[in-house]
Amino acid sequence: MNVIETTSAPGAIGPYSQGFEVNGFVFTSGQIPVNPQTGEVPEGICAQAEQSCRNVEAILAAAGTGLDQVFKTTCFLSDMADFGDFNQVYAKYFTSKPARSCVAVRELPKGVLCEIEAVAVKR
Repeated sequence: MNVIETTSAPGAIGPYSQGFEVNGFVFTSGQIPVNPQTGEVPEGICAQAEQSCRNVEAILAAAGTGLDQVFKTTCFLSDMADFGDFNQVYAKYFTSKPARSCVAVRELPKGVLCEIEAVAVKR
């Protein structure tokens, strides 16, 4: 098992890693929309979805793979009313249309609107 660590995505805010590579698979931790350079969270679901996608992409890149190699995501929304806007942004990044679960949750860390985790294969 190899720990994935990059400064291009936010550092863990708890006792976990940004991701792991195991036997040719890459597992990312859930990525909330924190800008890794500023620590700020953008406003609105579209901007937050963009940042979450970029954070997942950065972890995958650090592991030597990319969004096109993702075969499963799990997405969390704090409000299912954001589903349509979230999907519009998500579709720009996950063009291979991986298998996905998307659920509404009561609350997310730092009061954000979305979180995305991914599983990919190494290139």
